[in-house]
Amino acid sequence: MFKANGAYLKLPGNYLFSEIASRVAAYSRENLQKADRILRLGIGDVTQPLAPAVVQALHAAVDEMADAQTFRGYAPDMGYDFLREAIAANDFASRGADIAPDEIFVSDGAKSDSANIQEIFSADARIAVCDPVYPVYVDSNVMAGRTGTYDAATGLWSNVVYMPCTAQNGFVADIPGSGVDVSLIYLCFPNNPTGAVIDKPRLQAWVDYANEHGAVIVYDAAYEAYITDPNLPHSIYECDGAKTCAIEIRSFSKNAGFTGTRLGYTVVPHDLKDADGVALHDLWARRHGTKFNGAPYIVQRAGEAVYSAEGQRQTREQIAYYLQNAQLIVEGLRAAGYDVSGGTNAPYIWMKTPDGMGSWEFFDHLLQSAQVVGTPGAGFGPHGEGYFRLTAFGSRENALDAIERIKRLQ
Repeated sequence: MFKANGAYLKLPGNYLFSEIASRVAAYSRENLQKADRILRLGIGDVTQPLAPAVVQALHAAVDEMADAQTFRGYAPDMGYDFLREAIAANDFASRGADIAPDEIFVSDGAKSDSANIQEIFSADARIAVCDPVYPVYVDSNVMAGRTGTYDAATGLWSNVVYMPCTAQNGFVADIPGSGVDVSLIYLCFPNNPTGAVIDKPRLQAWVDYANEHGAVIVYDAAYEAYITDPNLPHSIYECDGAKTCAIEIRSFSKNAGFTGTRLGYTVVPHDLKDADGVALHDLWARRHGTKFNGAPYIVQRAGEAVYSAEGQRQTREQIAYYLQNAQLIVEGLRAAGYDVSGGTNAPYIWMKTPDGMGSWEFFDHLLQSAQVVGTPGAGFGPHGEGYFRLTAFGSRENALDAIERIKRLQ
């Protein structure tokens, strides 16, 4: 008789955002008269439409698909050259980072890549994660069977190195101390969920640490477009030596509104090799070719349009809209007496729950009393307990309404 993969059975509860959706659905069924009042500032889904330049490119690509002379079938595994070249020029060369187009792997999104990247590492690789952390990093390694046993009392896995992100360190993890052995380090800046950012000297220290200890950094830069401070790095490859120790993952979801269109990419430099000289670029190419048939042509053309002059101008306007939402949320919460961080150079607001309330307790209180949905910090890890995440991706009207409702709870 067959048996299921036991590693999946170790996963505690539902995936965080599935659990939130389940609780909101149950509340809506039980409170039909209030269901239409629910304001969703939990899941980081965008609300502004695709930029006109992107829509125009989509229409043109669809017309191509309707003509036998310009029809496209399977896309190249790693992405069309026109998109990879645009990415290399605009996201990296423009910032002094030497990334070649053939080091860029186009995909259907950063979430998939951040979950799948662990496949090219050994089964006994030990991971280090910030705490709190985007849950996909840990859950995907649980599924791979490398996290050890789960302690329900502490919320910790025995074979995971947790790097606390607290108010005391500005929600930016400290480099592990001596004697801590890790193979794979997950970093995300601007950070999800805390909204924290990292300056170049501190990021350079991480790069130096990884090179010295033979570790790999998986750098999730999904929110880099929200950085407005010119002194902050947008890419880890702005640091010296990063090409020998870092993989960078990016997304079109939040910078260009592709959450429903699906497009992202991962950079694996040729210079990144394991202890035996095996090039991780080649392993990811093999994995990509085996398990992925390429992002759709029409979507890649849309991605290319993001880098056009009009596309960049239009997407910057959308980003500015969400950042204004973030500012209004932060100012409103602080005026109401809440302890708040994030929301600057980032689309996430990280607030301390009031009166010592637990994260899920506050979630239920906010939903039932104000019909506002956020994300409990405990869902991101033990050090997220006592905190709550709000996103700036809603409409301006909903953002303002949500803050007024939260204020009335005081």
